[in-house]
Amino acid sequence: MTETASAAVPVAVCQFAPTASREGNRDRIAAMTVEAASRGARLVVFPEYSSYFVNPMDETLAANAEALEGEFVSTLTALAADHGVVIVAGLVERASDARHVHNTVVAVRGDGILATYRKQHLYDAFGQTESDWIEAGELGPATFEVAGIRFGLLTCYDLRFPEVARTLVDAGAEALVVPAEWVRGPLKEHHWTTLLAARAIENTTYVVAADHPTPVGVGHSQIIDPQGVVIAGVGVHDGIAIAAVERAAIDRVRETNPSLRVRRYAVTPR
Repeated sequence: MTETASAAVPVAVCQFAPTASREGNRDRIAAMTVEAASRGARLVVFPEYSSYFVNPMDETLAANAEALEGEFVSTLTALAADHGVVIVAGLVERASDARHVHNTVVAVRGDGILATYRKQHLYDAFGQTESDWIEAGELGPATFEVAGIRFGLLTCYDLRFPEVARTLVDAGAEALVVPAEWVRGPLKEHHWTTLLAARAIENTTYVVAADHPTPVGVGHSQIIDPQGVVIAGVGVHDGIAIAAVERAAIDRVRETNPSLRVRRYAVTPR
């Protein structure tokens, strides 16, 4: 059996509640990375807005935004180097004007950034207007590789748009990574868990999702296999869940359920 055919990546989802303390958030990420790595994780995933978060959003987002060369990403890179892992986390990144920021996710290794994704679909729904504060990113897939398995990035509200996941799969992604701050509300927990499973099933991919805990988020960070089965997860409080993303499982499911191969529609941007 070849190394690619036998590839397996232990993945950790780290559920915590980022605050308005940038230093405190970095300390929490460092502690959770140490724990996840000690439990064997090679990819460690944190939520959306891990660098800085306030609820409701306000002008302090722009005041606390960073460049990709800033302290937050530098901290992630140093942690990744120290513990031999890849880290995915959301940050508030400077944008094109003084009021708005990018809702950005980075994947970093010890030698630097592997992928950058800026949220494409802004959360102007359920009484929220994220676009008051956030500048949408340009269309296009962002992927990176760990131990022969390709991972694709999307963020929170993007989950409601199946074409985002499909463009990532068309770009070679075999696992979807979803940092989120999935706001609580009527049926929101149901929507979160249903959509995570749907994206896994329809794309025959793993889904790796890290959310904020209650009371602001719904919690339930999960790792889901290509058949839509939750193989590891966290409840509503802070915590870490770990499971392996396995090449053999992806290949087996895609042989039994060749939905990607037989589909007749392509995804095109608007």
